[in-house]
Amino acid sequence: MSRARRRYYRTIILACLAMAALVWIAVDQFGISRQEIIGLFTATLLVLVAVIVSAAGATLLWISLRKLWRRGQR
Repeated sequence: MSRARRRYYRTIILACLAMAALVWIAVDQFGISRQEIIGLFTATLLVLVAVIVSAAGATLLWISLRKLWRRGQR
């Protein structure tokens, strides 16, 4: 395994552990219930999907406009 690949995997693992620690601290220290955590996670996923869909729509619009522009110049 190359050095860059090991570094990449180490970064991914450390990021996942940091996120798990943040959730644990939120539950343990601040008393956030499991339902609130699930609600926040669901809202985060919905926002992520909305961002991806809007980026895909903007890309499709950009490509469509470029094709129309090129047809108009011929």
